[in-house]
Amino acid sequence: MSEETSLPIEEGKIPFKGYHTWYMKVGESTPGKLPLLVLHGGPGAKHNYLRSLDGIAEKYHRQVIYYDQLGCGNSPTPYLPDLWGADLWEEEIDVVRDALGLERCHILGQSWGGMLAMQYAINRQPLGVRSMVVASSPASIPLWESEALRLMDWLPAGMKETLVEAIRTGNFDTPEYKEAAAVYNKRHVMSMDNPPDYVLETENDKTDVYRFMQGEDEFMVTGKMKGWDVSNDLWKIKIPTLLTSGLMDEATPLIVKQCLDRIPGAKWELFMGTHMCHVEQKDEYNRTVEAFFEQHD
Repeated sequence: MSEETSLPIEEGKIPFKGYHTWYMKVGESTPGKLPLLVLHGGPGAKHNYLRSLDGIAEKYHRQVIYYDQLGCGNSPTPYLPDLWGADLWEEEIDVVRDALGLERCHILGQSWGGMLAMQYAINRQPLGVRSMVVASSPASIPLWESEALRLMDWLPAGMKETLVEAIRTGNFDTPEYKEAAAVYNKRHVMSMDNPPDYVLETENDKTDVYRFMQGEDEFMVTGKMKGWDVSNDLWKIKIPTLLTSGLMDEATPLIVKQCLDRIPGAKWELFMGTHMCHVEQKDEYNRTVEAFFEQHD
């Protein structure tokens, strides 16, 4: 089940690399308000857990456009290790924009989606992207990993050792690991006892793309994404950028401050909550990012 909305919804498919990229438009185009293109996280998740952003279309009459990155969700492929990667999904942003006529738009990327948005802004210097929200995203996987280890120091006794041992051995099936991971996730990823169904629909997926890019767990990257780092190129970003994160986010203040210090003119909004603060503080979050978009329409 997804976030329910009374607004018109249009779904479609865009040809890409011999497969297709699925998209969904929520709401109608409004004069004076540029559409918002949303990049989901993972890598390998899907758009569903970001459906809280429907509120931007409902309350502020700005069209919101979601898509599932190739290999994810409604854009399935076979196992394609030679194709999957950041460069593919960077190219896909332009394919989606071209197909949907998004010459001028805003972009919001959450977690991996924000990483992808930063890489896109650095490498492509895209014209017509009037502003960008980078939500709970690192510019450096090595920094992400070191901060995860630091956050583990604050877990109950023995839990850090359990997590580190699971990472070392590759055994993520023990009850002790599952308990420690659940405590970490409740503190830093999603704090709600009863998250909306549209969040659970994504949260319970551990896809082939996720395992290929990230690995078997959230803490240490063992997949293709290991070592990803654009922190020394952030100065190249020319798009007005708003950084958002939660106070208890696994994207810690140190992670976000690296982006704040290096992206010219970047602003930062810190919310109560975790990695999913866009859901935990839905109304405040939508109001904040909409105000930023309005400055750059």
